[in-house]
Amino acid sequence: MHSGWGVVRNSGSPHNVRLRPRQSARTEQILHVTHDPAAAAAPTIDFNAFLAVDIRVGTIVDAQPFPQARKPAWRLWIDFGPAIGVRKSSAQITENHPLATLVGQQVAAVVNFPPRQIGPVVSEVLTLGFPDADGKVVLVQPSRPVPNGGRLF
Repeated sequence: MHSGWGVVRNSGSPHNVRLRPRQSARTEQILHVTHDPAAAAAPTIDFNAFLAVDIRVGTIVDAQPFPQARKPAWRLWIDFGPAIGVRKSSAQITENHPLATLVGQQVAAVVNFPPRQIGPVVSEVLTLGFPDADGKVVLVQPSRPVPNGGRLF
């Protein structure tokens, strides 16, 4: 997962949080990702914080093994349409998504995080998924085909 952003609680109110770049000394609280489906909901954020995260749909146009990854992962090339183009991602989805089945599938990804170096690869988007009962990633996908580049709302 990308670690350059965090949800930060503003002083004085447990319900007023905002999204900002992580800054270790100045961050009051960073929420950590949990795979526990029984975990409480994160604190309330305002609509502008939600809008700051640009989640788009794209079609996987190429998928390759990523043997250099510390945890099993695939390298993905995802087409987000003419405005964004094809972006690369490293995704730890090997348990639920065989390599041969990925090309042609549509997925959701955060397209406005800064690129992240993962071993020898630069990941340009964060491909999104939910944990299954065993904590393995299941991709977030539209239930029917939609135009590439469509934004989640």
